[in-house]
Amino acid sequence: MKRLRNHLIGVDHGVVPLFSDFENDGVMWTGDGPRQLRSHVIFAEPFRDPPVVQVGLSMWDMSNEANARADLLAEDVNREGFHIVFRTWGDTKVARVRVNWTAIGELRQADDWDLY
Repeated sequence: MKRLRNHLIGVDHGVVPLFSDFENDGVMWTGDGPRQLRSHVIFAEPFRDPPVVQVGLSMWDMSNEANARADLLAEDVNREGFHIVFRTWGDTKVARVRVNWTAIGELRQADDWDLY
């Protein structure tokens, strides 16, 4: 469990349309095997320390001709932002994906000093 030390708790959130590969025959729609897409998110303002980030699919459009395989996670979380990572594999055909995210963490205080 992450304990927050003060009343300055920040909650940031957003929506990211990751891709729409069926429109341009992109690799998520036409490819086979392991595929990955990364999208960088920048927070509205930096947190004091890396926040807790949750990501979730808010829309996915996959072909019904193959198994639906997907892995979605937040990677490289730091004070300023993180990466959304979407992966699929095998013969899965992904037309489009949209992701919602939420970050919760402690904000900097006015009397926080950076001495070094």
